[in-house]
Amino acid sequence: MIIVMEQGITQPEEVRVVEDLEKVGFTVHVMHGEARTVIAAIGDRKNIELRHLEALSGVEKVVPVLKPYKLASREFKKEDTVIKVGNTEIGGDKLTIMAGPCAVEEKEQFIETAHLLKKAGAGILRGGAFKPRSSPYSFQGLGEEGLKIMAEAREQTGLPIVTEIVDPKDVELVSSYADIMQVGARNMQNFILLKEVGKVNKPILLKRGLSATIEEWLMAAEYIMSEGNYNVILCERGIRTYETSTRNTLDLSAVPLIKKLSHLPIIVDPSHGTGKRDLVAPMAKAAIAAGADGLMIEAHIDPARALSDGPQSLTPDQFAALVGELKLISGFFNKSI
Repeated sequence: MIIVMEQGITQPEEVRVVEDLEKVGFTVHVMHGEARTVIAAIGDRKNIELRHLEALSGVEKVVPVLKPYKLASREFKKEDTVIKVGNTEIGGDKLTIMAGPCAVEEKEQFIETAHLLKKAGAGILRGGAFKPRSSPYSFQGLGEEGLKIMAEAREQTGLPIVTEIVDPKDVELVSSYADIMQVGARNMQNFILLKEVGKVNKPILLKRGLSATIEEWLMAAEYIMSEGNYNVILCERGIRTYETSTRNTLDLSAVPLIKKLSHLPIIVDPSHGTGKRDLVAPMAKAAIAAGADGLMIEAHIDPARALSDGPQSLTPDQFAALVGELKLISGFFNKSI
């Protein structure tokens, strides 16, 4: 349930509510908003009477939450969450573009790509140091060496970096380099990993699983948030359907639906969503029209030689052209790049 506190409450009033809930076994999460303090209480409602809570000093109302996800719900937080990464914001009226190659392959190539993408309008640099691949014989990434290359690219360009975490034991290592840690589609329901990244004070980019429902996706976000990390960014990257003409089926209906159900920001990955270079631009534009807070786009300086996902990667020139088009249309949807 959600306890909405009155404006101007005192700290003793907040503490009294929290203590009463914890005494009867509730797990309590407090969110201090600009106008209101909201307390999420997770536990068995039979252990406490709503009338008792409503009678406490400073309590405005108590709202039962029927959905299985509590902290990710609109009931917990009415206003949109905006996540700040350095000088970049994800959510609100900003349109954030994350771009870079699927995998970090070698230093000079990656850093040159980073400079080109920044010049073209990228706000965050993406790249994979640890690559979970469908085939054990495919390129698996450079590991920590890849993280070091990304960190150097950040130092030279000033762009924050986002990279994937695949193993719970690597959370400390990856978080020491990354500005945003990505949980990929194949790990969306790796609950041990979700709990571990929930303990880290870093934004988490949570990609939708290959066959995940909206509720399952939000429940995965709930795992992270229940550990105390509320800085979760959702990413629609296509789901598996019977269609074989594209790599996945990009579910753009997920964007307005998430906006209705959750306060968390949502971005779209049209590269993985389609798997085809010539479909990336139109689906990127459609994502913005649907209400997405940003995009994640794969770009490579030489896609024909990319060690992974070359067919869906844009060249820096193609990426620059797309950003130019997005700047023209973003204002119609109350967004700015």
